[in-house]
This record gives sequence, C-alpha cells and structure tokens, in this order.
Amino acid sequence: MTLDARAAARRPLHLALGGALVVATALIPSAESVAADQTSMVTVPYICPFPSGTEQVDVEVKAVLPVTARTGETIRPQDVSVAVPLPRSALTRFTALEAATLSATAELTVRNTNGDHTADASWQQLEAPEVALPPQDEGEKGEDKDTDGVVLTATGEVPTVAFGTPGPATLAPAGLTLTLSSFTEDSAPTTPPDLTVVCAPADEESSLARITVRDGAGPASPAPDPTTPGEDPAEPTPPPVRPAPGLDPDAHRKIEDLTEARLEALDDENPGSCPIEIPPEWIMTTAETYAAGYANAVKLDGAAALGPAFMKVVLNKRYINDSCASTVDVTSEVEFEYEGKRQLPPTKATFLSYGFMPTTATMVLEQVGPPAVVQTHTVTNTPTYPEESTVTAQLFMRLYDVEVNGVPLDVGPNCRTERPFEQVLRGYGQSYPPAGYLVATGGNLTGYAHIPPFKGCGVGENLDPLFTSAISSVGKKADNYTKMTQAPLCVATNPDGPDCPPKVPKPQK
Repeated sequence: MTLDARAAARRPLHLALGGALVVATALIPSAESVAADQTSMVTVPYICPFPSGTEQVDVEVKAVLPVTARTGETIRPQDVSVAVPLPRSALTRFTALEAATLSATAELTVRNTNGDHTADASWQQLEAPEVALPPQDEGEKGEDKDTDGVVLTATGEVPTVAFGTPGPATLAPAGLTLTLSSFTEDSAPTTPPDLTVVCAPADEESSLARITVRDGAGPASPAPDPTTPGEDPAEPTPPPVRPAPGLDPDAHRKIEDLTEARLEALDDENPGSCPIEIPPEWIMTTAETYAAGYANAVKLDGAAALGPAFMKVVLNKRYINDSCASTVDVTSEVEFEYEGKRQLPPTKATFLSYGFMPTTATMVLEQVGPPAVVQTHTVTNTPTYPEESTVTAQLFMRLYDVEVNGVPLDVGPNCRTERPFEQVLRGYGQSYPPAGYLVATGGNLTGYAHIPPFKGCGVGENLDPLFTSAISSVGKKADNYTKMTQAPLCVATNPDGPDCPPKVPKPQK
C-alpha cells in the first residue's frame, strides 16, 4: 500500500549518516541507516558418547552473517566459533592418561535450507587451542563434579554458501565431530594421543541464522517479518524522532516543516504530484572520517591492505522524498585525501606472482574525475525501512618500488592501469530494528572491481604485459573483492562530539 503524501509529510524526519567507498551519508526519514551484517548465536544440546558414558553437551555456535543477500551471491560466514563445554565427568579418559592439557579439532555439519532445497556444508578444521585440565583432587572436592570441567572454543575459516531462490534461507547446526588431543605436563602427546567423539543433536533442528534472499535483479534489502505482531505493515507507526549523532537537532523540524509546506503548495496547485525534492541548502553539511580494509588480487592469490584512508564528506547533496512511491533517495559525495593529493595512502604488498615468484610492490589508488558518489535508496512503507546504498568511485592503480624475488625492478614513474577503473561497494540493511552495520557509527562495505591492463611500466623495456598478466582482471570481469571498514563520522556541526577528531578503524578481512 502506498502512503498518502500528506501522511508521509507529517512523519518525523531526521538525518542519518551513511557509508561511501569507505564512507558516505544519507538523509532518511524516521530511520537510521544500517548495513547487513549480524552476529548470530545459538546453543544446541548434543548427545556425545564418551568412554566414561554418554553426556549432554550444550554447544554454543556463533558466526557473523548477512541479514540479506541476492540470489547467487557468495556468503562467507565470519568470526565463526564453536564453544564446547565438557563436564568433569567427560574428562575421566584424559585424567587417567595423566594429561595436563586438552585441545580439539571440531567439524560441524551446517544444514543450509532455501525454499524446498536443503544442502549440508562441512565446517571443518575448526581449531580449539589447548586448555588446562583441572587437577583431579580439586574436582573431587567439589559438590558437583560436572561443573568442574573445561570449555574448548574452536575457530577458523569455513566454506562459502550461496542461495538460488528468493525468500527465507536458514543455516542450522547438525552433526558435530570432535577430535580431542591430550598432552602431558611436558607437552608430549599422551598414549593414545587422540579421541574422536561423534555427537548428535539432542533436540529438533535449531537455526543459527535466517537470511532474506532477494532476487538478483532487485535491491537486496530486508523485508518486514510477516510473523511479527503489530500493526498493518503498510501503515507503520514511526518511532520518536532521534537525531543522528553530531547533527543539528533543529534540522529535523526544518525538513519536516519544509516538506509540509511543499505538500500544501502541491495540494493547491497540482494535487497528488510526486516526488518532493528538498533543496540541499537546508540539509548539506560536511564530515570527516577514516577507513581501512583489504583488496583481493585474484590472480596473485593474496590481499593488499588499503588505508587508513582519510575522507572528506559532503552530506546530502540531493534529497528526494517520493511519498507516492514510498521511497527516499539521497546523494552524497566523498573525496580521498593524503598529503594534499586525491588518493589513498601508499601500501606495500607481497604476493606470489604466477604462484611461485615472490613479488613486492608499493601500490597507490589515485582518485580521478568527480567525487565518489553515494546513492542511498530507502523504502518507507514497511516497518523495517529497508535500505540499499551504492557507492561508485573512479580510481587509477599505480605501482612503484617493485622487487621480484628480492631484486629491484625499475618500472618507472608512470606504471599504472591504462585507464581508470570503477570501484563499486554496496551495503544493505534495515532501520527498525537496527541490524548489523549502522552507517552513523561505521562498519563494513563490500564490492568487486575490474582491474584494467597496465601501461607505462618499465624503463628500457616494456613491462606492461608482465603486470597485466599478473594483476589485471580476465576480460571485463569484476573479480577483485574489496572490503572496507569505516570509522564513525566526525560531523562539522559537532566538533566536540565523541567521534571527533575522526578515529582510525581496525580493518576486517
């Protein structure tokens, strides 16, 4: 159901900050902008047969997963951990071997369900570091021996997953296999050194996470949960006005009053006209921030660090509230700056060229053309206020200080891509309830880029083919993945706020 234009105008409007290539901003009515990551956790009771007897072990599984994804989009669970608490009664085997410490390798089967399709993934080689076993005599003194145990927390990288059908998708822990390794006080393996325990869920399947899968041709924004009780989702009740951090609190009233006046004029002159564009002089401001991250070089099977990059941001250069379509579209701009130049700071990276030759080079990404453009699209006729942001920047990649197998290679001062390439990063999220990345306080944006051939490389010999074959994308495929972590914005209207001066974030791979 489309919202009535006058009803939309009477809604509280407020400013929210958004993300760019590394950061951007957005003006959104009654909503703070967030991106799509969420930390999911579930505790699953498992029945595990130990030599001393069968035990029920309540295993805690955690992972960072997106709220939404497009069909066919590759999802890699991050920060995966499987915490296994072993009671004292399950440790009899190891104390009998005079073990002092215990470690583990966990293999967790995860059931991925999307529509009528179900597939099992193996999260294997999750490693839990050694923990000290409690002395047997201290355990004997406790009133409840089962509480005097250990917790083994296994972590590691796990396989990616992609879903092909629009709609809900779930990830649920299934079978669990533990390989327990015990060691003596002098760090020698016990005899025997290992014990394998195959555990089965004690109850019905418990979901770790639910992901909303959107058609690849449309915006991947969260949809309202149809099971959530409350009012008709077509007529949501907006929450109270909450000014975004660092912005003029009177800006909300200015924008609301202006929108109301514009609607009244439209009622008199041309009832039903849409959309309404707010003049930028009402809402534009500036901000600063840092961002850092990594860019994969697919051919080199490695990642180059990016940043920390300093950005100057012009917020809300354009704001369009289309109450007929129940959408809000905002455009902002970002400029990189390093020592007075429009670029990211130089970064040194080492890769194995062609899989065997160690190559070290200093890389600079230089911004060219107009400022990076940030376009944020928000849907306002759902309780969640789903949002999609697309950030586009034009960059050259330049290389210098190159060494191959430790030997300097003179590439000259103009070794760079033959033309600018387009870096596009996207973020998806919802405002109510906030989920994952909140653009006002920073977070992650991801995307891919196509690296063109190189030109101008070499002194006395043409090295363009060398770098083109080693680094550039195949054909026109955008296959080099980038992930940037943005710090909170320091907004000019609040120079004494907690986010000023801007902080340098910790990049995430």
